[in-house]
Order: sequence, then structure tokens, then C-alpha cells
Amino acid sequence: MLTFGLLKFVNPTIDGWFTVQIQQSHLPHSAILMGKIGEIMTGLLFLLSRFRRWQARWEARILLLACSSLFLEMLVAIYVHLQPEVPPEVLPLGIKPPVIPLFVLLLDVMVAIPAWNDSQIAQAEGARDFVVGSSPRLR
Repeated sequence: MLTFGLLKFVNPTIDGWFTVQIQQSHLPHSAILMGKIGEIMTGLLFLLSRFRRWQARWEARILLLACSSLFLEMLVAIYVHLQPEVPPEVLPLGIKPPVIPLFVLLLDVMVAIPAWNDSQIAQAEGARDFVVGSSPRLR
């Protein structure tokens, strides 16, 4: 996602395709900049969750945030693909059916489910540690 977002800023051809996608799908003009920044931020969140040491609960939360952002971006991509005014020439690989966004959405869910489970385990362990650590004060 990071690469695709950056390419939309530096490559005029890809930027042009993206602009046509947004305009022809009748999304607001602000969606162009929001889409670019959103893709970059999503990519950074995925990298941040893996390349920096975090407590388990924070790692899972950052990964879930990245997955949620990607999920929303793929929903918009599916919407764009389904708009009849958007020509296939401006879509990835020229494929009009939303095959690519649906596949990425599936992969995203496959990452999000274990991250959700990890966040729940970390939360339960954190709650247990809090109760165990505070029990002497309760006496």
C-alpha cells in the first residue's frame, strides 16, 4: 500500500488513472488526496507493526488499525470497480470486475482475525496482571 500511495504522488500516469477512477465514480474531489494519503498511512502502519518492538497488545492494535484502514480502502476500490462510468483502462491490470480488491480484502481479513485474537489474549493477560498486581492493596 505504501508503494502504491507513493506512486500516485510521483508517477503522472498512475496519478492520472487514479484521478479518473475517483472522478468517474462520482466521489468527492477530496477523495483523491485522501486516497493517496490513506494508502501511504496504511502501508506505514503495516510496517510499523512489524519493524518496531511493541508490547503484544500494541502490536496487535496497530496491525488491526492497518487492517481496518485497508478494509475501508478495498471497499472503496470495489465501489469504483463496479461503477459503469469507470473505464477498465484506468483500473489495475485493466480488469473491470473487482477481482483484485476482493482478493486483497480476503487477505486482509485473514491477517485481521489472528491479530484480533492476539489483541484479546493480550488484553486478558493485561487484565489478569492488573488484578494480580493490585490484590495486596485490596487486603
